[in-house]
Amino acid sequence: MTGTATAPDIRPADFDFVRQFLKREAAIALDDGKEYLVTSRLGPLVRSHGFVDLAALVEALRADPRAALGGDVVDAMTTNETSFFRDVHPFQSFRETILPEVIETRAATKRLRIWCGASSSGQEPYSVAMTIRDHFPALAGWDVTILASDISPTMLAKAEKGEYSQLEVNRGLPAPMLINHFVRRGARWQLSETVRGMVDFQRVNLAAPWPAWAPFDVIFLRNVLIYFDEATKADILRRTHGALSPGGHVLLGGAETTVGLNQQQLARRMLGRSVWYRRT
Repeated sequence: MTGTATAPDIRPADFDFVRQFLKREAAIALDDGKEYLVTSRLGPLVRSHGFVDLAALVEALRADPRAALGGDVVDAMTTNETSFFRDVHPFQSFRETILPEVIETRAATKRLRIWCGASSSGQEPYSVAMTIRDHFPALAGWDVTILASDISPTMLAKAEKGEYSQLEVNRGLPAPMLINHFVRRGARWQLSETVRGMVDFQRVNLAAPWPAWAPFDVIFLRNVLIYFDEATKADILRRTHGALSPGGHVLLGGAETTVGLNQQQLARRMLGRSVWYRRT
């Protein structure tokens, strides 16, 4: 099984097995013609695990899909594209409209709950945390929870560390926030312990049952539904509705909507150039 790894390639039967495995374990739907994606994503695993080729890796996965290799395959096939304040406009409407409304609604209890699903390497929840810290000092006396979840243990470990490259902090992070909240560690930047302490990270498979959380006031569920089939999307949106407090808001990715998914209880709300969905 081990030896010198060759250029990865995948046989039709192996591709079908990987597709079924990913659908079963993570509800990731791979379309026909995505063989190139499997070979490119799993190629590094062939080398790191010492397999001679991709066929040998798939053979091992067939033999014991619950072994550590299975988790590594799911991890490798998960898309982890993210950046600080991604797309700008959603965070602008969050700061200018959504959060002030929530603060007014929750003034009596002084409790705020936000969930960032599919949070990848942490830039999204940390963007939320820095927004709260820099623009809403009154919330310092509130019970504020920012939960960040992802299916990838690798991404969660990176996110909890809060350490980013120069390229990563250059992507979307305003210079004043870099100065105020980060410390240079050699060629990398370390987020302050204060901001890191505002975010709790948890491994969650969106397609599997979720923990019994208290309702959230705001849910960020961006750029993840596009990887699921229609039935899984509808199920996740149904459960997202149930995870929202009355009047709570959810933000999807720019290419994602609730159209055709029978989600009448999530009312579309256009705020500037971003679209939010409110629990009615």
